[in-house]
Amino acid sequence: MTYKERSKEIFQSEIAELEKVAEHIGDEMDRAVEMIFSCQGKLVIMGIGKTGIIGHKIASSLASTGTQAIFVNAAEAMHGDLGMIARQDIVMLVSNSGATAEILNVIAPLKNIGCTLIAMTGNTSSPLAKEVSLVLNTGVEQEACPLNLAPTTSTTAALVMGDALTICLMEKRQFKAENFAVYHPGGALGRQLLNRVKHRMTADLPKVYEDTPFKDIIYEVSNKRLGTTLVFDRQEHAVGIITDGDIRRAIQKYDDVKHLQAADFMTTSFKKIDQEAMLTEALAVMDVNNITTLAVTESAQSEHIVGIISIHHIIDFN
Repeated sequence: MTYKERSKEIFQSEIAELEKVAEHIGDEMDRAVEMIFSCQGKLVIMGIGKTGIIGHKIASSLASTGTQAIFVNAAEAMHGDLGMIARQDIVMLVSNSGATAEILNVIAPLKNIGCTLIAMTGNTSSPLAKEVSLVLNTGVEQEACPLNLAPTTSTTAALVMGDALTICLMEKRQFKAENFAVYHPGGALGRQLLNRVKHRMTADLPKVYEDTPFKDIIYEVSNKRLGTTLVFDRQEHAVGIITDGDIRRAIQKYDDVKHLQAADFMTTSFKKIDQEAMLTEALAVMDVNNITTLAVTESAQSEHIVGIISIHHIIDFN
């Protein structure tokens, strides 16, 4: 067997185990989401070793999507880091075996603080499971490791369970792209999310009139390099749009295009977006309608066109 074939076999092994984990999810996930959503403090995720690394990732994902969450190493907790935890917090202890000494050692001190304890574990009959209010079951029958020793599938299961919890809480909070941007201000992603349509649109509109002849339309579409032009009436109201696709279809449809005017082949129903909308909203509209440009209006209540935005204005924004 080649390593390519073996790698695919390992993928399938982990996928099969994840499907079993998914089947075991019950009402405890509903309770976990409601408990964390209603928490007056923060969610503290605690683990050690490889499951601790997974716990750290889960805490980071939650924190970046609207849930106040931190990670505390279970061993460090016994040497002062318990001071980060308050009575109103929820602590989620992550341990595949549910018998890890460092995890079990913090239970009594945490109960002394008075916070709520929940667990993410692969053993629902473990000492850990018996000490907490709620258990998220990540139990797998077989690790991908051929010795069934190295944490592989079990850590994947914990990671995916953490993703499920994160996304459920995102949806519970109605977390939006602009909220996400607040926690991701750096880099290209942050700049894209934080900016609005007005920051990236061009006010130099490609513009023709209903009676503009075909050759002048081609010039305007080519000159402004947006692959489109808006069509206005003589009262300066935008009444249509012509794309380079419309031009190609007109050439195929008409034997003689020399006498065509904009009104003859423009599209009268075209998509618009408010200049105050987020760039992500503009991308979503483009994606749903399979288009690459949007006319930009002065406000959500106004039909006055103040600019045009292309997909390239957004994706080239680095």
